[in-house]
Amino acid sequence: MPKIRAATLAEHRQLQQAALLDAARSLLAEGGMEALTFPALAARTGLARSSVYEYFRSRAAVVETLCEVDFPLWAAEIEAGMAVCDNPAGRVEAYVRGQLTLAGDPRHRAIAAISALELDEAARERIRAAHGGLIGLVVQALEDLGHDQPRLAAALLQGVVEAAVRQSEQRPGGHGRLGAGSPASVADAAVALVLHGLCPRESTQPTTTAPLPPELS
Repeated sequence: MPKIRAATLAEHRQLQQAALLDAARSLLAEGGMEALTFPALAARTGLARSSVYEYFRSRAAVVETLCEVDFPLWAAEIEAGMAVCDNPAGRVEAYVRGQLTLAGDPRHRAIAAISALELDEAARERIRAAHGGLIGLVVQALEDLGHDQPRLAAALLQGVVEAAVRQSEQRPGGHGRLGAGSPASVADAAVALVLHGLCPRESTQPTTTAPLPPELS
């Protein structure tokens, strides 16, 4: 076991857990969930593999703890980006673009990795609560835009963001039915969809009737 360098055992455990979380971030950035193993964590921190289990019972517990630590930082960055916008549409755009930018940052791979894990209901409830705080950032902007149900609109908007994150992670130029674009083009498309729906920017009013033939117009 590594030498205790802190003043107390409790402080030593806090430092060791922080080192394990830093190692987990690096492993996720380098190789995704496949790279996040307890032997790899032990090797990165100088702990015995059995000692890693004293801090985390599973890989899911590592990612869950990372989310608890990093999610408030994620939300604070997005909130700061929204705060500099002087109109509700700009705040919504900053909300979308901020999340997509952070999702592409290797330091935040833990939050993206959470969807790939099988978590118990208690863990999922804690993550849902944290996620609800993030969604709450955009509710007021949607209300200012005139949405009758801003909380519902915020939840649907978040679905667009999560789909855009998955799309950005695909290989550009792939042969799937939904070919991935560059991260920038995916972000542009997500913002356009959120702010203008499926209608072109130039025409936000849907056409509900077919045009009349020339002889009747």
